[in-house]
Amino acid sequence: MRIFHIATLPDWTAAQESGAYTTSTRGVTLEEEGFLHASRADQWEGVRAAFYADVAEPLVLLEIETDLLDVPVVEERPAPDVEDTFPHVYGALAPAAVVAVTALG
Repeated sequence: MRIFHIATLPDWTAAQESGAYTTSTRGVTLEEEGFLHASRADQWEGVRAAFYADVAEPLVLLEIETDLLDVPVVEERPAPDVEDTFPHVYGALAPAAVVAVTALG
């Protein structure tokens, strides 16, 4: 299955150098949140509009192949009042699991 994560270009570059991506979401680490936020193909544009619209630095869309992950992915509701579920990645993301990177202009 393919899932998606919006990242800043500096965070993604650092992950490629270190071998692990650990930014849960904008300004929040994996250690702080406990998982990495992700989206399905039909969700990422709404996430970008809601949480990244005012970001000035370059953003990239990471396309993640879940079969290449060595950590669990769990579909969960982000809040009790939200109907839709989102994929949450419970561990660091290995850059090798990212099969495509698209610059978001």
